[in-house]
Formats: sequence, structure tokens, C-alpha cells
Amino acid sequence: MIETGAGRMPAYTETLPRVADSVHRGRRLVCLALDVWGLTGVQDDAELVVSELLTNAVLHARRGDSVRASVTRLGEGRVRVAVVDLSKDRPAPRDAGGDEESGRGLEIVGTLTGGQWGVDLLPWGKRVWATLGLEAKPDE
Repeated sequence: MIETGAGRMPAYTETLPRVADSVHRGRRLVCLALDVWGLTGVQDDAELVVSELLTNAVLHARRGDSVRASVTRLGEGRVRVAVVDLSKDRPAPRDAGGDEESGRGLEIVGTLTGGQWGVDLLPWGKRVWATLGLEAKPDE
């Protein structure tokens, strides 16, 4: 359980080595959590988002040997995927050229989450998070 502004929420977390192989392990973590919660409808998008966030941490967070991946159930049909690393450098979307093989990760995250992603600076680094799933319905 993780304490959030909305109270204690169920969560799965795992500390992973800051290596490329950890991306696969992060995807498995998300898959397991969503399967347990019965939220398989967001599974593909959530796995892709955690892949992009972990890849960024592995490639660009030049401090520390580990990262922490988490998936938190926020409520009916909604989850938050997050990656914590020891770098305080904020990730920034960039315009990748048509023939570039990388540089589109945050654009993908933004598209899959409807822009619901962000960065929380921490005393020791940062948390990059993204929220996926059903939107709260406005009062009718």
C-alpha cells in the first residue's frame, strides 16, 4: 500500500538495477499488478509507458545503480505507473527527426496518457509518473 493524497492505495513496486534488462522486468511488474486488479484493459498502454519511463531512466539517469518502478491502483479503472531514479535532471520531450530511432518516448507517454504525466523532484532524485485508465466522469 502506498499513501497518496487520496489515502492508502494498493501498489506493486520493485527496485531494479539500472540496466536495459530491467525494462522487461518492469513490464512484468505492471502486467502482474493489472492482472491481479482485473485491469487488463489498460495493460498494453501501461506496459509501453513503463517501458519508456524505464528506458529513459536507464539511458539518462547517470547517477546510481538502481531505479524503482511502481504501479499504483488509483481507483476504478485507473492506475499510475512511476519510475524513480537518482538524477534530478527533468526529462523533456524533444522533436525526433523522421529517421531517428529514439527520442519519441515522452511523446508516446503523453499520447497514451492524454497528457497525464509529470515529474516530482525528490531530495535524492526524481519520480516520473503517468496516469492511465478511465477518466472521472463529470457530474451530469
